[in-house]
Amino acid sequence: MTKIVEKFAELPKPLRKPLWQWWHRKMNKYDRDNAANFMNYGFESLNGDARLELNDEDETDRYCIQLYDHVVNQADLKGKKVLEVGSGRGGGASYISRYYKPESYIGMDISESSISFCNKHYNVDNLSFVHGIAESIPYEDNSFDCIVNVESARCYGNMQAFFNEVYRVLRPGGKLLLADMIYPSELENFNKRIDKAGFKRHSEKNISSNVVAGLDKDSERREHLIDAKIPRFLRKSFKTFAGTIGTSRYQNFANGTFQYWSYVLEK
Repeated sequence: MTKIVEKFAELPKPLRKPLWQWWHRKMNKYDRDNAANFMNYGFESLNGDARLELNDEDETDRYCIQLYDHVVNQADLKGKKVLEVGSGRGGGASYISRYYKPESYIGMDISESSISFCNKHYNVDNLSFVHGIAESIPYEDNSFDCIVNVESARCYGNMQAFFNEVYRVLRPGGKLLLADMIYPSELENFNKRIDKAGFKRHSEKNISSNVVAGLDKDSERREHLIDAKIPRFLRKSFKTFAGTIGTSRYQNFANGTFQYWSYVLEK
């Protein structure tokens, strides 16, 4: 199972969707009290920037939140219509909705169990969750001001279709705010897909060092949560997925096998 987690995005396309849904069902089964509402890696500033101010109830998830904040803080979301493609367990959607005050924020995910989980556990006025597929977004042209996509794009069966769909449903001048892990050998093709869809690249940053620093500070919390929630036979796989210190996923970030990039793209 650990090897499957490591190589998920390299598996044959027909296997990715059912495996991803299986993983979400396991998360929802073992974490019914919403203790792990983020599935993304972390971020820590390395430049002496002011520390992000969070409400006390959000402090536990600081490093996951800081990654989401890095992704969206270059765009003005207040009063805007925002869609997150690949919203997972909804932690990022909840944070952005509460702190950035968009007119509406829709979290969309392929996992119906995760959508059910999110609609049950979050009660934010401008936030809702829907089931949908990234390569066929169920909204009309020019529907959104911004689209958020965190650690999801590289797992899609047809990444070009995803970029094309995002371009279609964004309004002119709208932004795609994206972050993902990418093999260095895949970076050129990743950027070509962005360009082919028609986007202007306003910002592209290699934030691998920030992600490793975030994992360094958050690893103990992640391991404790996994040990408390997950059956012993699955813990190694979950820790690899979470990128805790000593796992192959952590080492791949630390040694540059994987890079982590963030983008601000404009229609």
